[in-house]
Formats: sequence, C-alpha cells, structure tokens
Amino acid sequence: MELAACAALMAVTTAARAQDAARDVDSLEAMTVVGSAEAVWTLPGSAAYVDAQEFTERGYTNLTQILAKVPGVYVREEDGFGNFPNVSLRGADGTRSEKVTVMEDGILTAPSPYSAPAAYYSPKPARMSGIEVLKGSSQVRYGPQTTGGVINFLSTEIPEDSKFYSRTTYGSENTFFNHTWYGDTVTTDAGTFGYLLELHSQTSDGYRDIDFGGDSGFDLIEPMLKFFWEPNTALKQRIEVKAGYTDFDANETYTGLSEFDVRATPDRRYAATKFDQFESSQWRSYLKWIAEPSDALRIESAVYFNEFRRNWDKLDQVNGTALHQALLNPALVNVLNGSAAGTIRTTANLRDHQAYGWQNQANIRFATGSLEHDLALGARFHYDRVDALQQRTTYTGVGNGNFTLNPGQPGKITNNGINETFATALYAEDEIKVGKLTLRPGVRYEFLELDYTNGASRQFAGNENLFAGGIGANYEFDDANSMFGGIYRGVASPSPQAYLTAGTEDEESLGYELGYRHRKDAFNAELVGFYTDFDQLISTDAGFGFTAPSQNAGEAAVYGLESLVEYDAGQAAGWSLGLPMYVSATWTSAEFKNGTAAVAGGGDAVYAGGRDGNEIPYVPEWKLAAGIGLSGEKWAVNLDMSYSGSTWGTGWNGTPRVDIVGTPANEGIATIRDGKIQALLQFDLSGHYQLTENVRLLGGVQNLLDEQAIVSRIPEGPRTNAPRMIFGGAEITF
Repeated sequence: MELAACAALMAVTTAARAQDAARDVDSLEAMTVVGSAEAVWTLPGSAAYVDAQEFTERGYTNLTQILAKVPGVYVREEDGFGNFPNVSLRGADGTRSEKVTVMEDGILTAPSPYSAPAAYYSPKPARMSGIEVLKGSSQVRYGPQTTGGVINFLSTEIPEDSKFYSRTTYGSENTFFNHTWYGDTVTTDAGTFGYLLELHSQTSDGYRDIDFGGDSGFDLIEPMLKFFWEPNTALKQRIEVKAGYTDFDANETYTGLSEFDVRATPDRRYAATKFDQFESSQWRSYLKWIAEPSDALRIESAVYFNEFRRNWDKLDQVNGTALHQALLNPALVNVLNGSAAGTIRTTANLRDHQAYGWQNQANIRFATGSLEHDLALGARFHYDRVDALQQRTTYTGVGNGNFTLNPGQPGKITNNGINETFATALYAEDEIKVGKLTLRPGVRYEFLELDYTNGASRQFAGNENLFAGGIGANYEFDDANSMFGGIYRGVASPSPQAYLTAGTEDEESLGYELGYRHRKDAFNAELVGFYTDFDQLISTDAGFGFTAPSQNAGEAAVYGLESLVEYDAGQAAGWSLGLPMYVSATWTSAEFKNGTAAVAGGGDAVYAGGRDGNEIPYVPEWKLAAGIGLSGEKWAVNLDMSYSGSTWGTGWNGTPRVDIVGTPANEGIATIRDGKIQALLQFDLSGHYQLTENVRLLGGVQNLLDEQAIVSRIPEGPRTNAPRMIFGGAEITF
C-alpha cells in the first residue's frame, strides 16, 4: 500500500506540471493488451490482434480456427466445437490453457486463476469484437501465468451511434448460432452516456453418434449489459460497468474410443457415455474508473467479481478399471459399447469457483533530457477459491445397450477440499523513447498467501514470493521496417494443494526473442525467432480423473521460428477487386532435457514418462496456415487452409501396439493417452453477398474435404476433429 501511495503522489506531482489540452472521447476507453492490428507493429514483443471481422467473415466460432493464423499458438480440441479449448503459447503446457493468462477486457477471467487455473471455462470468441495475443513481454504487466503468455478477449464495444446488429446461422447437426446486440451513445447536460444490450446463443445436436442412441449436443446462452458515463466535470473521467452471464450445458464426455474404433468410426461414442453431462454457469462483472487529470497522467482502476459453477458427471470406470487402461482391453470395450454385461461408474465433479479483486494502473508521461518516458505503475489485490465436491454413481449393463442404476445409487457427496489464494501483485514498466529506439524495461512481484483445506478439514497454509520481468526493445529503421527483441523471466505457481502438501515448486522460464517487421502498402511481413528455457515444469493433472496434486517434471528447451506474410495483390495492382492472401508458419522444437527416471515427467499426468530428448506433448514441429480471398463491392469469398503436424499424447512418446483386429499389446507404461496425435490438413470455404444496405447473406463449408484425424488423447482416450460442417445465414445491421 505504501508503494501505491508513493506512486499516486508521484503521478499527481508530475501531472501538476503538465498543461491540459483538449482530447477526444476515445482516449478514455479502457486500456487493452495490444490495442489494434496497427499497434502490433510498434510493440517490443511478439503479439497478434485478431479483429472480429476476420473470423465472422469466415463463420468461425471455434478458437482453434480463429487462432490458426497466429504463429506460435497451438490449440488442442476436445469436442470439435471449441467449447473446451486448450491453448499453448510457444510450447507451454496447453492443458485447459493453464499456463496462459486468460482475460476478458483486461480482467482475469479464468475461474480461479491462482488456486485452480485449469478449469473448464473459456470466453466464447464468437461474441467478441477482437482477440489479443501477447507472447513476448507478457511477463511484466500480466499475470499470474507468465511462462506462457496472454490472451485477452475483447467484448463487444459500445457503438458511437445507435446501432442494431444480428447474425444468425443454421447448419449441419442442427447447429444454430445467433449474436444480437443493440447500443447507442448519447450526449446530455450531465455528460456522455453509452450502453449496450447483447445476447449470444448457440445450440447443436452434436456430430458424435452414441451407440443405441443418446444426445451429444450442447446449449449455450449468454446475455450481457455494458454501460459507461463520462460526466461533465473538470476532471476528465469515465465510469464503465459490465455484467455478463453464461449458461452452458453439454452432453459431453471424457471418454474417447479404442485405437481400432477411432479409426473405423471416428464420430462414434460408446453407449456407456450416455449419462455424461456438463452443466455450468458463469457470472462476470466489473466496475471501471478511468481518469486523465492531465496530458501527463492517466489512471485506470477496476473492481471485479467472477463466479463459475459447474458439475461434470462423466464415466470414469468400467468393471473397476480406469478408462485409460480399459480402452486397451477389447473385453472392457464391449462393456462400454453395450454389447457385453458389466458395471460402469460415473463421477460427478462439482466445482464452485469465486474470484474478485481490485486492480489499478497509472501511466505517467514525462521527459528526462532527450528521453521520453511512459511509466506504468500497477497494483492488483486478488482473491480466489475453488470448492471441490464429488459424487459417484454405478450402473449395471446387461449387454443390450441398457444400463440400470444400482441399488443405493447415487452415492453420497464427498468433500475433496478447498484451495484459496490471496495475491498481491505489483509491477513497474517504463517505455523509454529516444529517436527511433524504444526500450521497455519492467519488473513484476507477486506475494501469494495460500490456504488448502482437505476433505478431512485439515488445514495447510503458506506463502510464496514470485518475481518476473525483463526488457524489450523496438527499433524503427523507417516507416516500413523495424526490429524488436527482448529477454524475460516468467513464473507459474502450482495450486495451494500442490505447493503445501506435495512440495511442488514454481515453474520458471527464461525467454528470448528477436524479430523483424516490414509493412508497406499491400505487403506486411513478420519473422521472429524465440528460445525459452523452462525449469521445474509443472505437469498438470487436469482432466485425468484423479485428485493427486500436480508435480514438477524437470526441464525443457523450446525454440523455433514464427512468420506471417500478408499481401493484397488486388490492392497492389490498383484493381477494383481485392485479392488478399496470407501465409503463416511456425516451426518449433520442444523437448525435455536433463530428465531422470525419478522425475519421469512428473507422475501420471500429461508429461508422464518425459525424459531427456523426448518431445513435449501437443506441440507439433510444424503449424501452417494459408488463405486467399477475392472480394468485390458487394461480395467476397475466402479459401483458408490450416495444417498441424503430428505430435505425442504424453511425454512418454510411445505408442500402444494394435494388431489388425484391434487387440492391443501394452508396451512399457503405455495407456490409451499415449500414442501419436496425427497430422491434420483442413480447408474451409466461406463467402457473403451484400443483398441490401442492411442485409448480408453468408455461408460456408468448414473442413471442406472432410478430413479427420486424432487431435487429442486427453482426458480419456483418442478423439477426432469435427467432420465437414455446412452453414448458412444472414447478418442484419441498422
């Protein structure tokens, strides 16, 4: 608190010496991570800004498709619709996006970002106005997960004038999508007011077919209200409020298929999974105050409250055997598919997450000689917790696809413990400009107060001190060419349970990057080289159906090249038609190093079996994307390609052997989670036609060639991407 008071005093003193000047309304909009596609080109770190127009143009609602163009970003699917994305930035563990700081409008949005960051919630990109990705330099202002990077989802903006927007599509598997909003900004004697009312919804029957019948679809509805007021006062200030809610239910399962079945019938689901259901609700809200006392000082302060509750009742055993072992046994697979008698068990994991806090940033602009400074000072006080409950139910299968509830079921609800964290985060980052050179040094400190109460009401408590930071630079040779680079230290903390009861240490990273950017007229290009040295990797247990805490998994080295080239041949030639095209490429080497048999990837988790020289799972060597479009005055068509190379399901890098009739032979420590993640090449075709000034017709085909491959073996067995999906609809604006 003393540091914050000193910073505020310094800011006021500096501001008093500055001369007030007229500013436009836009200057009081909330700060963002990147800001715009234009701002990317001046940052001292690698970043991307994906405008909503890019993905709505193509009918994308799945984060995998939306971020395919962004180099250095890998997204692992689970359900084919993007409802459970797993995001990895530059080789950091992507399981449930645990090593990524996920925000919405600059506010932490993971259900319990400190106590349990690996939770099944991610903002829905289809309701956003843009998505920001920051890979380099993210370790200073944005935490707590700083070994990966930042993804900031930008909710729909309040329009400057009265505007109504509605987009509705319908397609394969009775998939219905709608995004509707209305907003306006008005000026009165009391000041300027703006408001937005929004509703986003999506439903689908799902494309997976359950043996003997059952529903594999989902239902989503998300209302939101946003409001701001800029009062007519001597102090230029803005008050902004947002409240949003998500209700999401899915008939989704942890259970994949056997090696034989996933290749023979990739869209199949076993009869025993028909009871599996995910139910969740999420509440998000904030109150922001933004002020500019002078040209030299800008202050933004926000209080926020988020709540996430979910219950996932899902199959986890057959005849007393865990699924990742059972799927290698044909006799047990027959119980799962309903053709043989046996006993199955489901486990309902109930989670209650709460997170609230107060965050602040002051930007102070001043000069020291020829140096121009923009000093950012920040402080956040944050609390989050997760309560874990569990309930188990057993059924008996009689061999004809039917499963009956056993007597005395479901069982009693048990307490699996409570994780709590109070975090104080402080940072300082100075943007220093001298001529064509911009330097941005910074440091971040977090003090964590951790508490864990186990199911027997035994309490554990302790503290952690986390340090991150580094320096970045950008040099502009001219208006078209620049170079940037940096070196940063990152850190990711384990859960209170893992830290206090298992002695799991903080994951640490030291990252380097060097890049070149070119932009001129119709041609833009970026090339970046990076190297990240990880120490004390945390091997997450998320999604593995057990409650053992995460463990450390040794060291790793990740390095590679990222490039993005964009060119509009129509614009360059002066045509009336646009001919935009792009190529994105990422080459990555991600390997464990200095591993030992004692560490072996950190227990029975995603890094299980990881030893020196083994590849980090779910980080393919090559990721490619390319696209070409053709547009006229009233129409446009786009063809997009994405490719992801093969990788491994766990750190063991092994494959269970399967003979021609599907009978497996265990090899080493193999389970169904081990084995290859297959390379996948997909094409998408989309287009639109502007029917009238207010109505646009649109449609497309995703996965045009109907290519399917194993994209995940987590949580419990291999599953494939979605098949060919067709959609059509209309967009109305007035």
